Amino acid sequence: MSRTLFATGTLLALSLSRIGYTQNTRTEVLQRAPSDRPAFFPAGLLKGQYDRMDLNKILTVRLMEGGNYNLNIRHLQARETAMVHARIADIWVVTEGAGTIVTGGEMVDPKTSGEGDQTASAIRGGSSQELKVGDMIFIPPGLPHQMAEVHPKVTFLNIRFDAKTLQEVAAKPAR
Repeated sequence: MSRTLFATGTLLALSLSRIGYTQNTRTEVLQRAPSDRPAFFPAGLLKGQYDRMDLNKILTVRLMEGGNYNLNIRHLQARETAMVHARIADIWVVTEGAGTIVTGGEMVDPKTSGEGDQTASAIRGGSSQELKVGDMIFIPPGLPHQMAEVHPKVTFLNIRFDAKTLQEVAAKPAR
């Protein structure tokens, strides 16, 4: 993988306990986002995290936390819960394996969190898209999405940011 792919790329931690994968309610954070320098994630560090995630059946590692944005590694070996983020946009860059994402459609029996996000067991309708190594997808706030299948596993870098705040700031008139 090129540095560009790793620099470009990168969700919400959910439990897949039926296959032995667990995620604490708190996602492990490797570092806080710096404000005075770049954050560099060499290929060796990422490979070490991938191996550790495989060995310890970890779903999500947060490489960097920045408050209203973060950078994660997601590692799935089975479908995950369907979700809708009220404010958060996701960018995924697939670095290992492949899977099928379903987007749009209607959430089946959704449950809403205090932040307005929703989870559900599945999506009714929607569009399916195969994702493979090197593919990137942007998921805007409010769009149902679910990694519905993995072949046989999928790992992706996940960049998450508060898109609603960006839209609100952009909509304010200049003084």
